[in-house]
Amino acid sequence: MRPLQISPETAVKLSEKLGVPIEQLMHMPQHILMQKLRELAKENSPKGDPKSE
Repeated sequence: MRPLQISPETAVKLSEKLGVPIEQLMHMPQHILMQKLRELAKENSPKGDPKSE
């Protein structure tokens, strides 16, 4: 499996937001990363937002 194709700045920001070491983030399967980003978006979205339902 090859590392994710993201910039170093993006990797650092995602690592901080997800609480995952950068090395682990870079070798994370893309579908797992997308799932974690969806969970993070749900936590940060307002409750009345129809897009989150």
